[in-house]
Amino acid sequence: MRTKELVILSLFVAIGVALHAIVPPIFNGMKPDMMLLMMFLGIFLFPGMTNAGLLGIATGILSGLTTSFPGGLVPNIIDKILTAFLIYFLFLALKPLKQAIARAGILTVIGTLISGTVFLLAALLLVGLPGGAGFTALFLAVVLPATVINTIAMVIIYPIVESILKRSNVLSENK
Repeated sequence: MRTKELVILSLFVAIGVALHAIVPPIFNGMKPDMMLLMMFLGIFLFPGMTNAGLLGIATGILSGLTTSFPGGLVPNIIDKILTAFLIYFLFLALKPLKQAIARAGILTVIGTLISGTVFLLAALLLVGLPGGAGFTALFLAVVLPATVINTIAMVIIYPIVESILKRSNVLSENK
């Protein structure tokens, strides 16, 4: 791992923490997870097993520490690590798709749905869901809107960040 990559990935995580901390809860202590957006961005721009693992661990711990979900630390760690690796492997599988923005959008939809599902299942099994809300209610009220928000944001942000990193010679043209 190059130092430049590590610094940029750290910046992505820091931006994700800020977004995660300031987005207010929208339903029973749950909020759209904007940190996923930054984790996915790091995986798409700097694909690698080590990078995916580091991003999953860092975002899992930090999102768990900034969550408003009661008992959400461990479910966040489980969800981010699992999601990071799944998205990395799906990214590799979709690598032949030449439209990078389309690939990023598709993977953001899939990744946010996976993350939300894993988080809710882990929370249900480990600490229970808050306020007597059911899995389906939380999925519909939080995960689906987060999927839409993250996907729109990714389609806008990805080409901008990719262009900046290519111009600054951090990324090669064949990514």
